[in-house]
Order: sequence, then structure tokens, then C-alpha cells
Amino acid sequence: MTPRRLGLLLPSSGTVQETDFHRRVPPEVTVHAARMYLPATTEADEIRMLDGHVLPAAADLATIRPEVVVFSCTSAAALRGRAYEAGLCEEIGAIVQAPVVSTLQAVRAELGRLGARSLAVVTPYPDDLTAALRAGLEADGFAVRAAAGLGLRDSLAIAAVPPESIARFAVETFRRGPADAVLVACCTFRGFDARDAIARALGAPVVTSNQAALAEALRVLGLDPPAGEAPR
Repeated sequence: MTPRRLGLLLPSSGTVQETDFHRRVPPEVTVHAARMYLPATTEADEIRMLDGHVLPAAADLATIRPEVVVFSCTSAAALRGRAYEAGLCEEIGAIVQAPVVSTLQAVRAELGRLGARSLAVVTPYPDDLTAALRAGLEADGFAVRAAAGLGLRDSLAIAAVPPESIARFAVETFRRGPADAVLVACCTFRGFDARDAIARALGAPVVTSNQAALAEALRVLGLDPPAGEAPR
């Protein structure tokens, strides 16, 4: 069987993406990461990452000749708007010579498949990044009924939040602003592992950053999302 190579462009301090993808790809898909320098989850550091570290990391990833590449940073994609996000993906694609999936674009696509127009949004971020994500979603036509973040700036602290805590936070947020769907944002947050518990508690569909990005990348490869991981 010839491996299907999936590339991940992830912040250097991210520790969840690789595990989420490795655990859920089909046997014929291999996952390979290149890291973009990001010491902390702050707007200033994410801007420095966008301006100085994305394209060099893409050049590194190009050497494995990936068939699809995921830009694995939800908040950074939201900072400068959808046109910038699309242009950045075009630049990455020109370097890696493969289709590029932006995590935020994948989230929008997954919400569209659900027919969700109103959202309850949960993040681990400080207020400024949560607000940027909310503004981007609202600019895309989604009504954000509630949005709440945990105020965390350290990526390792974000990754350390257990799924059961994420689930409780998501349920509390949703109940402040009931909506069509729940979005658990951030690629180094264990939202994928919390997704089923949130859906059971609320009876509402749940989209997470890594779940949406993986599903979209597999579609690009002509493969189905992992069993049990399709949107409810």
C-alpha cells in the first residue's frame, strides 16, 4: 500500500494536533508535521508567526511531497480576515505543491454541512483572540449566541485542560446562549476528545478544530472521515 502523506503545519508549542490526527487517520494515511515558531498563544506572537515562520515551515514540509497540507492554527487564521487566510493558503500551496486546508475554513465548511447558522463558541484563548474568532465567524454570517474563553496564553496549559473540563465549560456556555451547534475552537485544545460528551449532554451537534480539519483533509484525499467522527 502506497502511503498517502498528510502534512501538518502547526505552531511549535502545539502538542495535541499530531496525536489527534495519528489516532484517527485510516491505515493508508501517514501524518507529518512541520512547526511554526510560536512561544505563546497571544495575538502578538501569532502575528510574528504569520509574518516570519509559516512559509519557511511550509518549505520544510514540501520536502516530504505531501498530498494535502493542513494549516493547523484556528486563531491565527482569524486574525486578519478571510481574504488574508485564503491568500496565505495559496502561498503555502505554491510552496508545498498540494491542496491546503485551513482549519478555520474547514470549520466553516463543517458548520455549513450541518446547516448551522447560530453558534455557541468555546475557546481556551484570552479575550482578544476569542473576540477575533467571534468577529470572523459573525462576518461569515454566523450568529454567535455565546462565546467564552478560558483566558489561557500558554500552549502547554491549553493542552493540559482535560476533556471533561472542556465538556463542562462547553455545556455551561451553550446554556447561556442556546444555538444550532457548538464550536470548540483551537488546535492544541483537546476538544476532539470532549466532543462526544458535549453532544450527549446537549443533544446538539459539535464541531471542533481538529475534527473539522481532519475530515476536510481526508475528503481532499478522496477518503471518508473516521467512523463515528462525522458531524451529528
